[in-house]
Amino acid sequence: MGLFTTQIYGGVPQARQVGALKKGVDIVIGTPGRIEDLIEQGRLVLSDIHSVVLDEADHMSELGFLEPMQRILRLVPNGAQKLMFSATLDREVAALVDEFLVDPAVYEVAGEDQASSTIDHRVLVIDHRDKAEILTSLVDREGKTLVFARTRAYTEMLAEQFEDAGIRAVALHGDLNQAKRTRNLKRLTDGKVDVLVATDVAARGIHVDDIDLVIQADAPDEYKTYLHRAGRTGRAGRTGTVVTMIPRQRRRRMTEMLDRAEIDAPFDEVRPGDDLLEELAGRQVDPVAS
Repeated sequence: MGLFTTQIYGGVPQARQVGALKKGVDIVIGTPGRIEDLIEQGRLVLSDIHSVVLDEADHMSELGFLEPMQRILRLVPNGAQKLMFSATLDREVAALVDEFLVDPAVYEVAGEDQASSTIDHRVLVIDHRDKAEILTSLVDREGKTLVFARTRAYTEMLAEQFEDAGIRAVALHGDLNQAKRTRNLKRLTDGKVDVLVATDVAARGIHVDDIDLVIQADAPDEYKTYLHRAGRTGRAGRTGTVVTMIPRQRRRRMTEMLDRAEIDAPFDEVRPGDDLLEELAGRQVDPVAS
């Protein structure tokens, strides 16, 4: 469209970003921390901004970015258009709405119901001792797989576990510098690895069209996290499967979360070697062996 853009974020040297700003750009795409750094240095001036988009508005507010976003938005001219995007919009963004939006309108893209969704949701009830074997069985498949884990250490452990089993895998988490994050994500996009193991924060920027299986090695704590994780598959009308692994004692809590997310998912008790694992991984089940 003939528009010049630059990306501004931390974890990398700022020289290239400053150079782009000096030349002049139409669109700045950035994270709050680096944006504030460059504003304080006098490298970035917001007085001519006429449109501001806050993506992942609810999550940005929850992650501690609320005050930085308020400071940044206060430097934008009053007449600028302000847009907030999110899969869920609720009370966390109320402070931003109240201060910065004048007579706001809400536009909602029609959501899919369970009948029209391209995503198949499954919950596997497992014994903890079987977890490692079941996970390895599920990711040993054709196609791209995204595995969610709660901690950075567990993502690394799972990636090593899969590699030891001969499955090409990498981790994505907050302890990695930006260059390593970009490189690991590109390896998945380019097909050089088959499995990406990620924490929630790191996975927010994952937009890979052909991830057809999402595995939640650790179940999320709230329904919004479930929806964001599930949204990494079934993109652009493609089909996808979301598999959540839970112990038996978490069954009631998981049921309540799915109800809030308006998702109907069957619960199956599984052990290593069960036919269902073969089916979810996309492998043919041998009828004779069955």
